[in-house]
Amino acid sequence: MLKRLLLAFALMLGLAGPAHADDISASGRGVVRIVTIATVEGEVVGFGHGSGFAVAPNRVITNAHVVEAAERYPGNVLIGVVPSEGDKSYQGRLIAVDSDRDLALIEFTGIRLPPLTFYNGPIGEGDVMIALGYPGNVDLATARSSADFITPLSPIRSQGVFSGRRDLQGVRVLLHTAGIARGNSGGPLLDPCGRVLGVNAALTRADDGDASFGFAIGNEEVAAFMREAKQPMPANGVACTSIADRLAADRSEAEKARSVEEVRQREAAARAAADREGALDQARIDNFVTRENYIAGATLLLVLGALSIGGAGLFYTRGQQREAIWCAAGGGVLVVAAFVTFFTRPAFDPAAIDAAAGVSVPPAAAEPGGLGKMVCAIDPARSRVTVSTTEDVKIDINPDGCVNARTQYAESGQNWQRILVPDDEQTVSVLEYAPTTRTYSTTRYLLTAPQMSAARKRRAEVKVKSCSTDPAARANLAAQQQAIRTALPQVFNERLVYRCKAG
Repeated sequence: MLKRLLLAFALMLGLAGPAHADDISASGRGVVRIVTIATVEGEVVGFGHGSGFAVAPNRVITNAHVVEAAERYPGNVLIGVVPSEGDKSYQGRLIAVDSDRDLALIEFTGIRLPPLTFYNGPIGEGDVMIALGYPGNVDLATARSSADFITPLSPIRSQGVFSGRRDLQGVRVLLHTAGIARGNSGGPLLDPCGRVLGVNAALTRADDGDASFGFAIGNEEVAAFMREAKQPMPANGVACTSIADRLAADRSEAEKARSVEEVRQREAAARAAADREGALDQARIDNFVTRENYIAGATLLLVLGALSIGGAGLFYTRGQQREAIWCAAGGGVLVVAAFVTFFTRPAFDPAAIDAAAGVSVPPAAAEPGGLGKMVCAIDPARSRVTVSTTEDVKIDINPDGCVNARTQYAESGQNWQRILVPDDEQTVSVLEYAPTTRTYSTTRYLLTAPQMSAARKRRAEVKVKSCSTDPAARANLAAQQQAIRTALPQVFNERLVYRCKAG
């Protein structure tokens, strides 16, 4: 029995369930089942399980009571960490336990899990809360053998509302109505954006039709435990905005921008028409003056020519033939010049005036100084924050799209864009900078393991690894990035939008 259980624990025994394209499923990829197997002289004498979730790529948090046997009998109790995806289970070891707060920290190797982010903002009664974990009553109904407990499976979700704060044996807890059972202990209680509100730890008895409530250890208690364990705690306090609301706001902003651009185009067209009329009026005046000058010049030349011809006749009557010839020739030239001047006087051409006046509508003016060193601050009204912190971002971008002297971005219209596919995270990030508006954005997609594997294969085709001034290399980078982007889900999980100013 022991050999079979331990062998099953170490080998692939099943596949993770499919994940949904939403924030809760994305958080679920960091949720694990915690299994404890107690043995005495080679015989299995105890078996227990609960839930937990990643707070670092190689660490998970759970309830102390889930691993109580491992703490008391470390030589006889094996701790197993069973992820929600993949094909293996992993052995863990206790590195911190707080029995008073009912919290424990487990470390493991062999896999990197996506850590969950904690929410440290306000919570209101009636707010929606979601529990993720591995309830024992579901296992009892579906498990066919002990091996099923160490087979990677996606966690079970249930939903309820926040019902208030209470003290449970001196520990500050959240009271909620999300359905939990034995086995959910140590699992996360989430907000709709997939951020941790607390660690599920207990539930009320539902005897004689009583309503059932769950208790989750509050984040202030979790934060104190994490500080004592010297474990960083990723957190943010930005209010949760649903993907639907964010997309609706983006559409509204796009429509507003289009309306503003249409108004600008109309105003610019009206100004251009007024400029054209003014240019035409001025051109008529200038043309009239120029024509009059030409006519006056032609008249003067004609008069001078006539006088010269008359003088030639006078010289001829006096027998001064040479002088007569010169005066006659000069008079003829002046007469011809008079006719040429008269017939080459400028005509009035409105088309030429249009070209000179420049009646086309100019593009929207770009903000000056959109390149170089920039300091970018988060714009909460245009962002959807779920897993990231919101501190300022510093970038230094040159005219060729080289950022911070090491990362080459590709042209995307008037903007610069780069897609990052890391090896150690289940996240693809689309980074984009718009010099004309000084806007920097990071759009994140939290993907499943198979999706990340496909993205990494496409990333391997990208040959531009550092900054390049070669337009052909940047064009190739843009094409390769487009291949990655087309494989991403239609809806993102997080978008951070920053307003930048010269640094």
